[in-house]
Amino acid sequence: MSIFHNIIEGARDACLIWREEMRQTVRDEGVLIFFILVPLIYPLLYSWIYNNEVVHEVPVAVVDNSHSHLSRKFVRMCDASPDVRIAYQVGDIEAARALMARQAVKAIYVIPADFQERLYNMQQTEVSVYCDMSLMLTYKAAYQTAVSVSQEMNSNLQVALSGHYTQREDEIQIQPLAYDGVAIYNPSGGYGSFILPGVLMLILQQTLVLGIGLSAGTARESNRYQDLVPVQRHYHGTFRIVLGKSLCYFMIYALMGIWLTVCVPRLFHFPCMAEWQDLLALMVPYILACIFFGITVSCMVRYRENVMLIVVFVSVPLLFLSGVSWPQSNIPGFWQGVSWLFPSTFGVRAYVRMNSMGATLGDTMLEYHVLWLQVLVYFFIACLVYRYQVALARRHVIEHEEYLRHRRAADEQE
Repeated sequence: MSIFHNIIEGARDACLIWREEMRQTVRDEGVLIFFILVPLIYPLLYSWIYNNEVVHEVPVAVVDNSHSHLSRKFVRMCDASPDVRIAYQVGDIEAARALMARQAVKAIYVIPADFQERLYNMQQTEVSVYCDMSLMLTYKAAYQTAVSVSQEMNSNLQVALSGHYTQREDEIQIQPLAYDGVAIYNPSGGYGSFILPGVLMLILQQTLVLGIGLSAGTARESNRYQDLVPVQRHYHGTFRIVLGKSLCYFMIYALMGIWLTVCVPRLFHFPCMAEWQDLLALMVPYILACIFFGITVSCMVRYRENVMLIVVFVSVPLLFLSGVSWPQSNIPGFWQGVSWLFPSTFGVRAYVRMNSMGATLGDTMLEYHVLWLQVLVYFFIACLVYRYQVALARRHVIEHEEYLRHRRAADEQE
């Protein structure tokens, strides 16, 4: 009966802690922003910016110092491409820079004065490309167009100098090995379908850790002893504290997870190839791992502002370490070991393979098992953190009571 009574009391205390944590979440504007507003609005804004996937007719300024037949041909071929529009032809680089400063153009092509002479003398020449790097889509369009046109002109020059007698020989000269490139998992070749799925999973982790850290900072600032755990009857057990807080966060992020991984990709027509059963099986350990990871990190938060300095700083490195924008095979061993500490590493990899590549849960078993391992490890660490915090809070109360007792004894002697 004693064991049964302890279980009932622990469940009741966990529910009370859940209710109190939910109340504090609703009252705290900072936590609400990171738990609700940022996951709702930020993915929409980010996806809307890259919703076009590719851009066409990017305005470009040309500085043609050669004024030759081949330089004009280069300009005409660039203008005929679907991605670039030659908006201005100016006399010098300073005029082109002024146009870019006014955002009238997004790139500058500079053709040297000896462009045609060097080519006719069978010497290598170059065309300088200056791009506005504020938007990767325009940079990609301007740079790849220049590269494609230069390769086409190279092929034509090779044919002209080869001395072949048949068209078939010219075709072999230009392309000895025929190939047909097909983008399997990103047919449009767009930036959104390439990077946004990983960003959505990273948003889940980062906003969750930010919200938990802000809540921990508030708890310390409102506690007279600057402790993480209040001195109350319901907060004397480790498991009930961790479970009560985790239940609050899981209820909120179960909805946010559906919004980020199901609704947003469909709103912006990103690849959605995952079955809902596999996606559900992946998201449960991922959200739990992020929750317990956030609770563990919150022990280092002394003030509310600290967590933003910690979490926001590592957001971009975590995206690279996930292997989405930086090939996993090229990540050094040390940094791969560092990436294993974060749930986003395996959550992003599994989600991208499921949703963008059509993988099943069985194809991502490594990531799935590692996420459950992180759930167990970070749950254990979170319990140790709160066990220490409960003991610390009790010690502060005892020390304060001892101080008051000595103070009263001294007053009575006087």
